Amino acid sequence: MKQIVLEGPGKFIEREASEPKLFSPSQALLRIRKVGVCGSDFHAFTGQHPIYTYPRVLGHELAGEVVQVSPNESGINVGDHCAIEPYISCGKCRACRIGHTNCCENIQVIGIHVDGGMQDLLNVPVSLLYKSKKLSLEELALVETLGIGAHAVVRSDLKPGESVLVIGAGPIGLAVAEFARIAGGDVHMVEKNEWRKSFATSVGIRSSSHTNGELADVVFDATGSAESMSSSLFLVAPSGRLVFVGLTKEPIMINDSHFHRNEVTICASRNSRGQFPRIIRMLEEEQINVLPWITDRMNLEHVPVEFQKLFDRPQLIKAIVDIEESGS
Repeated sequence: MKQIVLEGPGKFIEREASEPKLFSPSQALLRIRKVGVCGSDFHAFTGQHPIYTYPRVLGHELAGEVVQVSPNESGINVGDHCAIEPYISCGKCRACRIGHTNCCENIQVIGIHVDGGMQDLLNVPVSLLYKSKKLSLEELALVETLGIGAHAVVRSDLKPGESVLVIGAGPIGLAVAEFARIAGGDVHMVEKNEWRKSFATSVGIRSSSHTNGELADVVFDATGSAESMSSSLFLVAPSGRLVFVGLTKEPIMINDSHFHRNEVTICASRNSRGQFPRIIRMLEEEQINVLPWITDRMNLEHVPVEFQKLFDRPQLIKAIVDIEESGS
């Protein structure tokens, strides 16, 4: 079968690999159909992500079709279209024992720690599959992105009526804004890229290029920029909360006197936990519409050439890799 492999920063290659075989009845074999390109994939390509190792088959925003599975309690059957939760936790460490599986000390994220979805077939634990008979494969591929935003809002302990500032109108920022709105927040987004700012406005998010000095009860930084994350502290109202959703390998400088004077709570939001069923239901009920987010599509075999070009796309929100029409 075909794999597209990030051999090292800046270098994709295509290679043939043996088709996987099921290791145990707790797993299912899926034909990967759609892969969302995440900001972390871009950082892996440039060598700026703190977690990725090489060579690596990328792809953790995944939708697939079940081609082999044993009878199971989850009701997953051959032919089902599923969103794939990419977080494989050990179930034994302290984080897992207290239910924080997204912080598992031995976590293996598909497409980051282990090979991901930019290939024809993939073995996945049945427990990580969430099916839908109504959603398109592209919608299912974006469930993971939405999960990041949903979990960040849970982490913030957002209350109805509180003011919310989301910094960065990429897919994660848009996901945060959607779930902050659903939670009853008064949402404002800041984005320097004029096209992305206009896009956010077009999907109903109040957006601007700056804050006009307004402070927010809850600030979410979804940029992955150490400079932005450091300065976002000054946008939090006294006794407010700051949530770092984006990830950087650079140190973040915190002004301690401002931090203490305003008694700000700072927290990180990592991955997602328990959000997939809720998100699929909300998509099915049309409470959320992510299809306008998809601005770019490419076939799997075009990734080695086309991926680099995405960096020059000022109008990029979300790219989808299509594997069902890749000619594999």
